[in-house]
Amino acid sequence: MIFSNIESLVRTGVVGVLAYIALILLLRISGHRTLSKMNAFDFVITVALGSTLATALLSKSVSLTDGVLAFVVLIGLQFIVTWTSVRVSWVQKMVSGEPFLLFYRNRFLSQNLKKARVTEDEVLAAIRGAGIPAVEEVDAVILETDGSFSVIGKAKNTPLTSIKGVRE
Repeated sequence: MIFSNIESLVRTGVVGVLAYIALILLLRISGHRTLSKMNAFDFVITVALGSTLATALLSKSVSLTDGVLAFVVLIGLQFIVTWTSVRVSWVQKMVSGEPFLLFYRNRFLSQNLKKARVTEDEVLAAIRGAGIPAVEEVDAVILETDGSFSVIGKAKNTPLTSIKGVRE
């Protein structure tokens, strides 16, 4: 079906513009953290907001007010969880997890690779992606809480004890 009726198109256009404006305003009020990609929880909130926007736009059974209320609930919960995680360590660990040291001074840490469900090839790809041509030039590779890899070259000479939360 290419065209259903003009009312459907007008509704989608009007609700789309208003829902978009509401979402932008709520995101500005809630601060930068709401759409950050600090951890998996942040990613889930971002996806949920996008899904909510799409549902408000395309589902005739969802009113604009319902969609905006859903935005408020998701952003409010995100705010409460992040506010609490900054103040309560067990909440922070539950929400964020901990980084994993996967490679350290020319050797792969097999136990951590298994726990993180990461292969040696993925670590090598992260090293190449960081622009380091040889494994021997790497001091460490860390799987961060947001799922990204941090590659620490030997030239930086950063002692790993200065990296909080890294487990060997």
